[in-house]
Amino acid sequence: MSFLTRRKPLELGAQGAGHLKKTLGWPHLVALGVGAIIGTGIYTLTGVAAGLAGPAVILSFAIAGVICAAAALCYSEMASLTPQAGSAYTYAYVTLGEGLAWLVGWSLILEYTLVCSAVSVGWSGYASGLLRGWGAPEALLNEGIVDLPAMVIALAVTGMLLVGTRESATVNFVLVCIKLAALAAFVVFTLPSFDAANFQPFAPFGFAAQEIDGKKYGVMGAAAIIFFAFYGFDAISTAAEETKDPERDLTIGIVGSMVLCTVIYMVIAACALGAVPFAAFSQNAEPLAFVLKELGQPGPASIIAGAAVLAMPTVIMVFMFGQSRVFYAMARDGLLPARLAAVNRRGVPAAVTVLTGVIAAVIAGLVPLDEIASLANAGTLAAFVATACAVMVLRRRAPDLPRPFMTPAVWLVAPFAVAGCLYLFTSLQTKTIGFFFAWNVIGAGAYLFYGKAGSRIADG
Repeated sequence: MSFLTRRKPLELGAQGAGHLKKTLGWPHLVALGVGAIIGTGIYTLTGVAAGLAGPAVILSFAIAGVICAAAALCYSEMASLTPQAGSAYTYAYVTLGEGLAWLVGWSLILEYTLVCSAVSVGWSGYASGLLRGWGAPEALLNEGIVDLPAMVIALAVTGMLLVGTRESATVNFVLVCIKLAALAAFVVFTLPSFDAANFQPFAPFGFAAQEIDGKKYGVMGAAAIIFFAFYGFDAISTAAEETKDPERDLTIGIVGSMVLCTVIYMVIAACALGAVPFAAFSQNAEPLAFVLKELGQPGPASIIAGAAVLAMPTVIMVFMFGQSRVFYAMARDGLLPARLAAVNRRGVPAAVTVLTGVIAAVIAGLVPLDEIASLANAGTLAAFVATACAVMVLRRRAPDLPRPFMTPAVWLVAPFAVAGCLYLFTSLQTKTIGFFFAWNVIGAGAYLFYGKAGSRIADG
C-alpha cells in the first residue's frame, strides 16, 4: 500500500529573483478578492438559504465567511510555496501522498463541473424571468420539463471556450462594476420598504442543521449551502508572487475581502428579508428580482435580472477553465490519460472542455439548484480540509522552509478551518453526503484500475 503515500517533490516558487514584479499592495488584493467572490451565490442562493434558516440566514452568511477566511489563509501559504497548476490536488500530492491527492483531485473535478451547472441554473432563473416578461413560451423556460436556458448557456460557454475565447481584464472589471452597482441599487430600492416585523421569529428552524423532508434546515444547514457564495477567494492567493509584502498584504487582502463580502452579503440578505417575508421568495429562482417585483418595482427588477444575466456566464467560463487545469495537472502526473488534457491548435483542451460542458448542461437541465450547489460544496469542503492539513503537515515536516506567506496563528487557524469545514459537511443534505461518498468510491476504483499504474512516480 506504499503507493498511497508516495509524494511528489515540492517544487518551490521563486523566492528571490522572481519573474513577476512585486507591484500589488493590500488594496489591490482586497479589490481582486471582492471581484472574484461577489457573484452567482448572492444572486441565486439567497432565497434557497432563507427558506432553510429564515431571517437567521444573516448568521449563516457570517459563519460561512469566517470558515472560508480560515481556509483561504491556509490556501495562500500553499499557493505561495508551490504555485503549480492543480490547486488543492497538488498541495495534497506534495504533502499527504498520492492516494489522498487523487481523492482531492477527483473531488475538485466534481466541484468544478457542478459549479458550472449551478451557475447555469442561476443564470436561467434570471434569464427566464426576463424572457417570461417578453412573452416567451413557458415550455422553453426554467419551468419546463427540463431547464432549457440552463442547458443552452452551459453549452454556449463551452462553445466559446472551444474557439479560444477568454475574458479580458477590462471586460472582467466592467462586469464586476455591474454586479456591485446592481447590488447597491437593490439596497437603495428595498430600504424604504424595510419592516423589522419580518425578522420575527428570527431563527424559526434553530441553529443546528436538522433534516426535514430530505433538506437540512437551520442556520448551519443554510451555511452549508451558501458556502457556495464565497467561491473565488483563491484568486487572491495566486497573486502571492506579485505582492509587495506577502505576509502582511495577503493577510489583509484575504481577511479584508472576506469581511467586506460577508458584510455585503449580510446587508443584501437583511434588505431582502426586511422588504418581503422570507417565505415569499424562498423558492424563487430569481430572489432579488422577485423581491423588487413584490414591491411594485418591475423596472429595477429588470435591471437586477439584466445585471445577473450579463455577469454570470463569466463565472461558468472561469470554472470550466479551472476544470481543465485540474485535468491537466492530474494527466501530467500520469493519474489520468494524457489525451484528456491534450490541447487543440487554439491552445484549448478540447476533449475535457466538451466533456465538462455536456455533463454540466445535462445536470443543469435536470437537477434543482440547491442540490447542485450542495454537492459542489461537498467537493470544495474536501479540498479545503486537505489544504489546511497540508499546511500543518509541512509546518512539522519542513519548519525552516522559506515561505513567502505564512498563515498567521497557524495552529489555531488551520485546525479551525478543518473543524469548520467538517461541520459544514455534516450539515449538508444526507443524500448529498451519500452521493459524494459514492462518487469517491467510483474514483477509488478508477485510481486502482488506471492511476496507480500510470503514475509518473510509480517506480520511485
